Amino acid sequence: MYGKAQWLAKRVEAALAPDLPICDPHHHLWDHHAAFASRYLLDEFLTDIGGGHNIVSTVFLECEAFYRAGGVAGMKPVGEIEAVNGIAAMSASGLYGKTRVAAAMVGFADLRLGEAVGDVLAAEITAGGGRFRGIRHSSAHDPDDRVIGATDTNPRGDVFSDPAFRRGFAQLAPLKLSYDAWLYHPQIPELADLAQAFPGTRIVLDHVGGPLGIGPYMGRRDEVFADWARDMTALAACENVHVKLGGLAMKLTGFGHHKLDQPPSSAALAGDWKPYLLHCIEAFGPARCMFESNFPVDRASCAYTTLWNAFKHVTADFNAADKAALFHDTATAFYRIEE
Repeated sequence: MYGKAQWLAKRVEAALAPDLPICDPHHHLWDHHAAFASRYLLDEFLTDIGGGHNIVSTVFLECEAFYRAGGVAGMKPVGEIEAVNGIAAMSASGLYGKTRVAAAMVGFADLRLGEAVGDVLAAEITAGGGRFRGIRHSSAHDPDDRVIGATDTNPRGDVFSDPAFRRGFAQLAPLKLSYDAWLYHPQIPELADLAQAFPGTRIVLDHVGGPLGIGPYMGRRDEVFADWARDMTALAACENVHVKLGGLAMKLTGFGHHKLDQPPSSAALAGDWKPYLLHCIEAFGPARCMFESNFPVDRASCAYTTLWNAFKHVTADFNAADKAALFHDTATAFYRIEE
C-alpha cells in the first residue's frame, strides 16, 4: 500500500473549511496484489476521505486494474471499466455515505490502434453505464534510466508524434470523450502541439505537468521550475486544455516528504507546492484548474485530509467563486457530473 499507516498516523489534522464542496477528479481503485501487494478499493478509499472534508463526488482514473484475463488484447482494458462501474453503483446506492465515488470514470484504450480503437471506446462507453468520460493513454517518459515510473504504454517517448496514435486520438471528440495527459515536464511542448492539432478535443493535464526532481533533475529545482513555468504558460494558450492541481506528493517530484521522520504538516506542504499551484491558476484561470488527490499514490507523503488542507491553505485568500471553481465546479463541468 502506498503510504505506511503507522507513519501517516503520526500527524492527524482536522479538516479546514469542512463545508466547502469538493469533487476529487483523480483517484484510483485497484487490487494489484501480485505487483504491489496493495489493495485500494471502496473501503480503503472511504477510510481515507473520512477525515472531515466535504467530498461530494469523485472521478476514477485508469490504473491497469481488473483487465480481462482473455480475449482480444485491445479489449482487455474494458474489464477495468466494468469492475469500477460496479463500485460506482454500490456508492450510488447511498449505503456507503453521501460521496458519489467514481461518478465519472476515465479508462485506458490504446490509441495507437488508430481508427480501430473506436470499437474499444464503444465497449467502454457501454461498460461505463453512463459514467464513462474519457481516456488516459499515459505518455510519461524520460530518456534517463534514473527517472523511474515511465509507463509501459510509452517505452520510446514518441506517443504524441505517432501517426497511428493521432488517428486514434481523432476518435475521441466525435464521441464527446476527453483525454487525460500524464507526462513529465520536458514533454509539455509535445502536448501543446497535440492540443493545437486537435482544438476540438478536451484535454486535461494531470499532476501540474509532472515536474521532475529525481535522477538528472535532482538539485536543479529552480532551473526545472523556470522551464516548467515557461512551457505551462505556453500550453495555457490552448483553450481546450485544463490542468489538474496535485500529484506533487509523488516521490518523483523530489520534495522528499516521504523520507521525513513524521509526515509534513499541511502548512509545510502548501509552502512547497504553492509556486506550482499559483502559477497554474494564474496561467489557466480557475475555470480551467481543478485540485486533485491522486490517491493512493500521493499517500506516499501525506494523508488525504492533510493534502486537501494544504490546498485550502494555498487558496485561503481567494474569493468564494474561485474556490468553488477550483475545488468543485471546474471538475464537475469538465467530467459532466450532475449532482
